Amino acid sequence: MNKKIFLIAGTQDGRKLAEFLSGKNFDVTASVVSDYGRKLLETCADIKINDKPLDRDDLEKILREENFNFLVDASHPYAKNISANAISAANAAQIVYIRYERAEINFDYEKIFHVESYEAAAVKASELGKNIYLTTGSRNLKVFVDLLKDCNLTVRILPTAEVLTQCETFGLTPKQIVAMQGPFSTELNVELFKHAKAEVIVTKNSGQIGGADTKLEAAKILNLPVVMIDRPKIFYPNLATNFDDILKFLETDYKESSKI
Repeated sequence: MNKKIFLIAGTQDGRKLAEFLSGKNFDVTASVVSDYGRKLLETCADIKINDKPLDRDDLEKILREENFNFLVDASHPYAKNISANAISAANAAQIVYIRYERAEINFDYEKIFHVESYEAAAVKASELGKNIYLTTGSRNLKVFVDLLKDCNLTVRILPTAEVLTQCETFGLTPKQIVAMQGPFSTELNVELFKHAKAEVIVTKNSGQIGGADTKLEAAKILNLPVVMIDRPKIFYPNLATNFDDILKFLETDYKESSKI
């Protein structure tokens, strides 16, 4: 009988991991939170899809009732609450939790300023310049809109109706919005930053697949300061940064003592 995996696939690499594990003959159920994510996974016929929002208790219930053996958490590196709920639910359901997290980017540039929160990023950015270019996505956009009323914001977001409506609700004008889906090359980042007359770049260390490397390279070329929101600090019982290590975890015959 194949081992059953519940995989939180909230990212592009999470969806690729679901396909990778399905190809290794694991019974994979992938959980997504957007219609776009669901459509991407529908092309892989062997993957079951959960597209219903799950809080911590819902997650524990599905893990128990459907007799999953593993929970693989491939949510976004900054999705702190999702990971916390996943660890707790897996613990309660007495199954193995494994965290897949893309590697961070280590970049040598003296103008990177590290902060630990979105609020701190807004404050630091305002100290460094007036024309601020946000590449942090839409989820915490309101923090910047509220705290940077005296600055000129340019926000780079996914081109979906939901996100564009959100921007409009926050009072952002079309001139302030760059609605494009990455990945972006260094050259394109340079041109986009120049077009916006950016004085400060705000970003997250979302790894190479999240385009952190090319953003930093572009900022360095233009000699722009970068406010980097560091990843949340979470203790993961089992952690891997590549697909092969995830596979090694799954192929191990876990004893009860190795469960969290």
